[in-house]
Amino acid sequence: MTATTARTAPPAPATATPAERAAAHGLTISGARPSLPRYIAQLWSRRHFVTAYATARMHATYSTAKLGQVWHLVTPLLNAAVYYFIFGIIMRASHGVADYLPFLITGVFVWDFIGSSINAGTRAVHSNLGLVRALHFPRASLPISTVVQLFQQLLVTMGALVILLLAFGQTPSPAWLLAFPTLLLMAVFCAGCAMVMARIGSKSPDISQLMPFVLRTWMYASGVMWSIDSMLAKDHLPHWILLALKANPAAVYIDLMRFALIDSFKAGSLPHHVWPIAIGWALLAGVGGFVYFWKAEEEYGRG
Repeated sequence: MTATTARTAPPAPATATPAERAAAHGLTISGARPSLPRYIAQLWSRRHFVTAYATARMHATYSTAKLGQVWHLVTPLLNAAVYYFIFGIIMRASHGVADYLPFLITGVFVWDFIGSSINAGTRAVHSNLGLVRALHFPRASLPISTVVQLFQQLLVTMGALVILLLAFGQTPSPAWLLAFPTLLLMAVFCAGCAMVMARIGSKSPDISQLMPFVLRTWMYASGVMWSIDSMLAKDHLPHWILLALKANPAAVYIDLMRFALIDSFKAGSLPHHVWPIAIGWALLAGVGGFVYFWKAEEEYGRG
């Protein structure tokens, strides 16, 4: 019988660096960032986890409240009621805006998703440090799952929005189908923004305290409660300010949803080339945000 000898890696030179010694013995860095294609594949393989995690969080959000999931609908309706009283009645923002109540409710429902997605994304990694440190998985699952959770809530509220629009005299038309691509583009945009804020929030948790003020300012600049065209026409502000306000992504998606669902909101109220702008914002935020988050993959949970 012949004895089999175990093969060992040749010894590294005495002058070799730690990295060269590790490579000589086939060692790799624990938690090293995978390549972008491999990272996408890992994330796709965990798509069922992302969906299940988002669904569980949605059901747990109001689990201790007596009305439970009804609050997903009640909260934006209460916000719309407050905004209608302050802006529609006291500040008279409703003057010159046809179908102001449908106009307002649609804006509030859409903004609620945008603002909540970005705000929740800020805390997505930092608030789950225990999970990040205990398990190995693509960290992008966390901000994406928050957006999936909020998107599921949005689909519920959109059903209620349709009922409210019908009650306020809006008539179904083929234009309502435009709501579907608008929702898709908006979801991609919000997912990208959530990943950007998740990376920033993982290093600077205090940013979550600042975000409500940033988001409130952005909401006021996006025409949620008032018509950008009507208000700027009264103040005779420069035309470039109008273009900047109407081309901001929140205003683009809100106006596209209004155009799809409200009879009196015509194409003339939309910025020129609105669909390329909407697609551009979605690609810029979605692709850019994903790559930006992936570049710091190995840093999450450390420190």
